[in-house]
Amino acid sequence: MLHDVRTELAGRITEMRETGVFKPERVLASPQGTHVRDESGREILNLCANNYLGLADDPRVVSAASKTLVDRGFGMASVRFICGTQDIHRELEERLSSWLGQEDTILFPSCFDANGGVFEALFDARDAVISDALNHASIIDGIRLCKAARFRYANRDMAELEARLQEASDARYRLIVTDGVFSMDGYYAPLDEICALADRYDALVMVDDSHAVGFVGEGGRGTPARFGVEDRVDILTGTLGKALGGASGGYVAARREIVAVLKQRARPYLFSNSVAPAVVGASLAVLDILQESDELRTQLERNAARFRAGMSEAGFELLPGEHAIVPVMFGDAVAASQTAQRLWEAGVYAVAFSFPVVPHGQARIRVQLSAAHTDDDIDRAIESFVATRD
Repeated sequence: MLHDVRTELAGRITEMRETGVFKPERVLASPQGTHVRDESGREILNLCANNYLGLADDPRVVSAASKTLVDRGFGMASVRFICGTQDIHRELEERLSSWLGQEDTILFPSCFDANGGVFEALFDARDAVISDALNHASIIDGIRLCKAARFRYANRDMAELEARLQEASDARYRLIVTDGVFSMDGYYAPLDEICALADRYDALVMVDDSHAVGFVGEGGRGTPARFGVEDRVDILTGTLGKALGGASGGYVAARREIVAVLKQRARPYLFSNSVAPAVVGASLAVLDILQESDELRTQLERNAARFRAGMSEAGFELLPGEHAIVPVMFGDAVAASQTAQRLWEAGVYAVAFSFPVVPHGQARIRVQLSAAHTDDDIDRAIESFVATRD
């Protein structure tokens, strides 16, 4: 039987390669940054990291992590409720709560775990969860763990969301859940309209703000701040692993009672080790940096605008928007994959995405700008796309 399994799996892998959906992993031999090195020592211009503010290798962040490593040790070797909470864990939760305008916060090993722990702990068969069709896989998987009735509405379609709310009128609790920014498109969820519908139909609102927290909205507080609905969002999840330092860790910031229940019932929290102390210490330093200056957020906006303008002028099809996620559309999966490979060979790291990550016929190379990119970096990126175009 093992031989048959291996043969069948090898066939699947071959098919993935032939259809352009196989995802190669590049091995890096350097810190994460706007320029990285591969195993041979070759320097690569990096256009695919979630390192939006360029803080993953920032000396201030690295220094804070190093100091915390010495002061608080390498890891907690346990879950929080046994022997895994340090004073800095609570300090970070309190800082996040205050910054994000929520009553309390709970840390998770990742935002995937945060989203995986929310639904089962809070909702049951008497309730209804209404989810945007393009929500992140972690939200989809978290909903699957819950016995609540499941409804889905087309991406950012408010008429369909209202129809689903009406269908769920008999539920005890109704929860609308959406990404703040949809990571494959760079599109914002219309949170003002979503919250207005939530008010009309007496629903809760949950937002995963992983691709916004730290650099979107006033003070970098994310999409609720951008749309002026910070007081209306009931559950806000996010990550420490993108703009906020790029390491690991996630959180749920929410009403006090919600966080209290999650600490008692959320399985990824109860059965996973605490976030490493060095990550916590570095995250506290990141919050200091963000609250001291808007410089990084402003530079990121400039860089995204420069790249979009140059690529449009060069004749590439981009999905419209203002976000630092800039999808360069190819349609055909093989064409996108081959272009990404040619870019890599030319010293530019950009990743192709195709089905099932995006719909059939909408393959793309997703470029992600960083505040640490220079004008020369951006101009070189545009020139490389032009040079590798069929």
